[in-house]
Amino acid sequence: MAGSISIRGMSFQYPNANKIALEEIDLEVSPGQMIMVMGASGAGKSTLANTLNGLIPHFIRGNLSGTVCVGGIVPQARGVGGMAEIIGLVFQDFETQLFSTRLELEIAFGMENRGMERSTMQKQVGIILAAIGLKGFEQFAPAELSGGQKQRLAIGAVLAASPQVLCLDEPTTDLDPIGKMEIFSLLRNLRTQTQWIGNAGPETIIVIEHETEEAIHADRIIVLEEGRIVAEGTPAEILADVALFDRLGLQPLAFCDYFHRCGFLADVAPLTLQDAEKCFHRHGLSIDDVRNGEVKEKDTAKAKIYGEEIIRVEELTQAYAEREVLKGINWRVKEREFIAVLGANGSGKTTLVKHLNGLLRPKRGNVYLDGRDTGASSVFEMGQIAGYVFQNPDQQIFCDTVYEEISYALKLRGFTEAETTARVREALDAVGLTGCEAEDPFSLSKGQRQRVAVASILALKPRVIILDEPTTGLDYKDQRRMMELVKRLNEAGHTIIMITHTMWVVAEYAHRVVLMRDGKIIADGGVRDIFAAEATLALADVCPPQITQLGNRVGVTALSVDELLYCTCRKAGQS
Repeated sequence: MAGSISIRGMSFQYPNANKIALEEIDLEVSPGQMIMVMGASGAGKSTLANTLNGLIPHFIRGNLSGTVCVGGIVPQARGVGGMAEIIGLVFQDFETQLFSTRLELEIAFGMENRGMERSTMQKQVGIILAAIGLKGFEQFAPAELSGGQKQRLAIGAVLAASPQVLCLDEPTTDLDPIGKMEIFSLLRNLRTQTQWIGNAGPETIIVIEHETEEAIHADRIIVLEEGRIVAEGTPAEILADVALFDRLGLQPLAFCDYFHRCGFLADVAPLTLQDAEKCFHRHGLSIDDVRNGEVKEKDTAKAKIYGEEIIRVEELTQAYAEREVLKGINWRVKEREFIAVLGANGSGKTTLVKHLNGLLRPKRGNVYLDGRDTGASSVFEMGQIAGYVFQNPDQQIFCDTVYEEISYALKLRGFTEAETTARVREALDAVGLTGCEAEDPFSLSKGQRQRVAVASILALKPRVIILDEPTTGLDYKDQRRMMELVKRLNEAGHTIIMITHTMWVVAEYAHRVVLMRDGKIIADGGVRDIFAAEATLALADVCPPQITQLGNRVGVTALSVDELLYCTCRKAGQS
C-alpha cells in the first residue's frame, strides 16, 4: 500500500561494533501518518532511517536481519536507486545532498532523472521553491544560502521526486523558531493538501527529532533507547511521561515538566500554550511578586562584572554581489559579556560576527577589536584576541589526532613544546576530553568534535570566544554539557558572543540579546527584557521558549522552568 511501512523483527549491527544498533524492531505505519522518532544520540534513530531506503545494507554494511517493507517494496531487494520514488530521505548532514550550481537546478535534478517534460518541470520547480520559502532565490548558488535556507532546499530537492514516504533526519536543526514552525506546517500540509505542491506531497512522513517542542505535531511518537523501541503512543501519552524523558536524558516538554514538578498528576500535562495557561489558573496558581523581584535583581548583578569595551562596530556595511546583507551596524561589546545574536535565517548574524576577528573585511565602516582595526590587521593577529568556533566543527578540524588539532595554532605562533603541552592539557581538561589526545577527531561524536573545536580555540586563551550555533545537531545532554562549558568560560573572564536558534539556551545562559532583521539590529538589551517583548521578537522570526511564553501570560518573564517554579505560589484553599 502506498505510503505504508512494515518492519518485523528487524535487527542491525555495524561491522566490528561492540553492541547492536537496532534490536528486534517491530513497527507498523499506516499511510497518512506523521511519525516522530525520538531518542538520545546513539539510540539508533538514523540507523532506522537508513534501513527504509536501502542505504542499509547496500551502502552501509553490517549484519541485517528481519524484514522491512516500504510502500509494498522491500528496500533490501530494490536498492537505493529503485527506492527513490518510494521514499525520500533528508540527511541530518543535509549539505552533503546539495551539489548543483543553482537552486532551480537542485530542485529540477530529480525531475530530470524521471524524464519530466521541461515546461512541467519549470512550473513544478517554482511551486516547490514557493512551498519551502525560497521563491526568488532561483539563480542563487546553494553556497550563498544560510544554513537554514540550505536545509529547506534539501527538503525541496527530495520532494521533487514525489516520494510516497518522506523521512527527515532532524530537519529543523538550523532553522530559526518561526522557520521550525513553518517546516512542520509544511509537513502537515504535504499530507493533507498535495495538490498545492503539484502532487509532490508524500503520503507518510517520518521525522527524527530530539527537540520536544516539535513532537506535539506528530500523530505518533516512537521512542528509541539503545536500539530498542521503549515507548510508543500519541504526543499526549508520551510527552506526559516526564520521568521517561528524564531517564533517557531527553528534554521534557516544558509545560509538562512544570506541572509535573508542581506536584500534579500525569493527567495535568498540557501540550499547548493555551492549555497550559488554562491549567495554571484552573489549579489556583499565581505569581509571588517578591520572588519575581528577586529573580530580576539577578540580572542587575550580572552587569556589575563587565569590564571595558572590547569590541566597537561603526557603520558596518557588507554585501555579497549586489545584495546588501549588513546595513550600517553600530554595536558595542564589553569584556565578560555573554551575548546571543538572534534573528531569522539570512538576517546577517553570521556575516556580522565574522567581522569581529577579521574573517570578513567591511565593505564600509569599521570594526575595532581591543582598539585595533580588524580591517587593517590579519586574521592571524586577531585570532589571538578573538577565537571563532564554526557552526560545523568539521569545517575547522583537519588534523589526524586531537592533540595535533589543539596544538596546531600554538605551534604556528612559536610556543615551546612544554608550553604547548601544558596549554593542550588545560584546554582538554576544560572541555572534558582529557585522555583523548591520541584519538582521531573524526572518530568522535558530533558533540565531542564540537568540544575539540572549542578546545583548539581555548588553547590560545583568547579574550573573546565567538560561537556559531554551538548546540546544532547535539542531543539535550550534549547541549547542556556544551553550554555549561561555555558558562564556565564566561565566568572565567571570557567574553562570549553566540549565534543560536535554540531559545532555551539563550534564556538560561545568555545575559544580553542582539536581535537582527534584514541586516540591521532592531533590538539590543537584557535577555529578560527582550523575551518579554514578544511582538518585537516576532519581527525577527523569533519567539521565546515555551515556559517564557507561559510566564509572560501569567505575570512573570521566567527564563526557565526553575524560575517559574520559584515564582509560583498557590492560592489559599487550592490543592
